[in-house]
Amino acid sequence: MMTLLEKATIIHYHRHRIGEFDGGTVGALGYRGEESQMKRFEALSAVGDLNGCSVLDIGCGHGDLKGFLDARFHGYSYVGIDQMAEFVVQARTLYGQRPSCYFCIADFTDAELPQADYVFASGVLGYRCEDPGFYFSMIVKMYLAANKALAFNMLDASRFPPHPLLVGHDAEKVVEFCKRLSPNVRLLRGYLEDDFTVLLYKSP
Repeated sequence: MMTLLEKATIIHYHRHRIGEFDGGTVGALGYRGEESQMKRFEALSAVGDLNGCSVLDIGCGHGDLKGFLDARFHGYSYVGIDQMAEFVVQARTLYGQRPSCYFCIADFTDAELPQADYVFASGVLGYRCEDPGFYFSMIVKMYLAANKALAFNMLDASRFPPHPLLVGHDAEKVVEFCKRLSPNVRLLRGYLEDDFTVLLYKSP
């Protein structure tokens, strides 16, 4: 599991970014820009038809995925969770008044996750952790919360340069692990140079 020091480092990093950038911008979240965030969202949303379904957004940040999905789907319920209170406050301001939309302050590594048809995780598996099994255990945890599918992204170890806080992963090894959970796995690449997305389905 991730240690308290590792979690504190992540929180410190984002609070530094909030001070460096405007609090409601993608820079505060750690993204390079809105374009890269949108490309990640496009890859994640390829997981399926969300109309009339339930969605759990892990590491929701400012709730930007909610705004993205609203332009493409309808009649779905949404729950976003994030350990950064500052992010959740911003998300509630931007999207909290929309129907069937809820934001919660929670650390997904410790919290009991609510069930949802589709579970999304953008960026949450990109932080360094000394426990090599952490990432796979979190994939399992998120997958068990999904009724239909889990969609998550990771930094690509073959492309992402060394970083003091963030870490890349071997896409093939991640997919190999996911196939132990379900034979129905899709790997998406090419939308960004140093990122990949895995779509992990509950049924063939």
